[in-house]
Amino acid sequence: MSALGPDTENQIAQWREYLRRRAAIHGSDVAELEDHLRSQVSTLMVSGLDEQEAFLVAVKRMGSLDGLSREFAREHSDRLWKQLVVLSERSDGGSRDDHFLVVVLLAIVAALAIKLPALFGVSMDGGEEVYFRNAGVLVLPLLTGYFAWRRRLSLVALVWLALGFLVAALFANLYPFSERSDTQVLSILHLPIALWFAVGVAYVGGSWFSSTRRMDFVRFSGELFIYYVLIALGGGVLAAFTVMLFSSIGKEPDEFVGLWLVPCGAAAAVIVGSWLVEAKQSVIENMAPVLTRLFTPLFALVFLAFLVTSMWSGNPVDLRRDLLIAFDLLLILVVGLVLYSASARDPRAAPGFSDIMQLVLIASAIAVDAVALAAIAGRISEFGFTPNRIAALGENLILLLNLAGSGWFYARFLRGQGSFTDLERWQIAFLPIYCGWAACVVVGFPPMFEYR
Repeated sequence: MSALGPDTENQIAQWREYLRRRAAIHGSDVAELEDHLRSQVSTLMVSGLDEQEAFLVAVKRMGSLDGLSREFAREHSDRLWKQLVVLSERSDGGSRDDHFLVVVLLAIVAALAIKLPALFGVSMDGGEEVYFRNAGVLVLPLLTGYFAWRRRLSLVALVWLALGFLVAALFANLYPFSERSDTQVLSILHLPIALWFAVGVAYVGGSWFSSTRRMDFVRFSGELFIYYVLIALGGGVLAAFTVMLFSSIGKEPDEFVGLWLVPCGAAAAVIVGSWLVEAKQSVIENMAPVLTRLFTPLFALVFLAFLVTSMWSGNPVDLRRDLLIAFDLLLILVVGLVLYSASARDPRAAPGFSDIMQLVLIASAIAVDAVALAAIAGRISEFGFTPNRIAALGENLILLLNLAGSGWFYARFLRGQGSFTDLERWQIAFLPIYCGWAACVVVGFPPMFEYR
């Protein structure tokens, strides 16, 4: 654990004395909490925060573990807000202004890069599939470069990441997909998943084998999704007002909105949203437990209602081709919710009601996944193999294994026979598996099924 500066040590001393004054707890308990606090500070500093930010965010995080820490954070919330929002000089010699300028530049480049196929005569009006195939290749390298710059990755790591994106671009554009090709749709859906692994490598800063850093990346991914949805909602309002205003003077901005504002804004929002997550970690972190506790029981109730209705009515699940991907996306969303919940939870906290609801959600998702697998197997036996069915079969098997293991470790944790860390390790072990399967779909499926 790296040595901290005198200002941070003084703040830790104030926090330690605060605990001792406000509660009759043993000195060993305070020492254990202090060790956990210092570990959190060190982890946050590795992710790019300076000492002052890291201390304040760590105290906020410990609020879920210790009531006095939460009270301390609440009394010092004005300092926390100023530290995270007001522009100040960073300990690494660069300022927040420098970071903001880099983000603005990358966002502009991303907005322009998404229009790159137009230089080769491919219009977005009629050649949408080319833009969709290359969206991840054009935008995610810039996000990866941002994290590589923040984490100061080595030249060797940069070269390997660049080669990965180059190979992805070749597979996305050299395959002779036929018109209305199923394999092309699968490539569009799976290529960003495979490339997100490269973003994760840059995010963890060379510490990919660190469970803590992997969970930090999971937390970042979930928070980025939240920010991106909020930005998209704001962008939708902006687009609607743009159309309304220009229509009032007899001008039709539909082409500008559809071909420039929406795609360029969507690309730039990936960079801006990532920067917001990095800059405001503690603010959004307060939303994570609320969101997971809200949606976990809702998804569990929906799954249970589906299973009961299916058994009561006796209607078999009819997974037509257009429902295969939607069904898988629903299960992936549930797995993501479980994973995000694990990343937002303090592993030292005792089991609670939210953990029981997580186990109920996992059990119901396993039952739904088994129903989906039976339906997919039935369609394969009746109509034969197709790209969509094989992709759905593989993804459902991976999801079933992930959910089954998660349920096992959650049950052990609730019975006091295992630690929450075991569940975290099981969850993050599947990140490369998802990436590997997505890469197989992108690289192997098109030639296997003759690009149809």
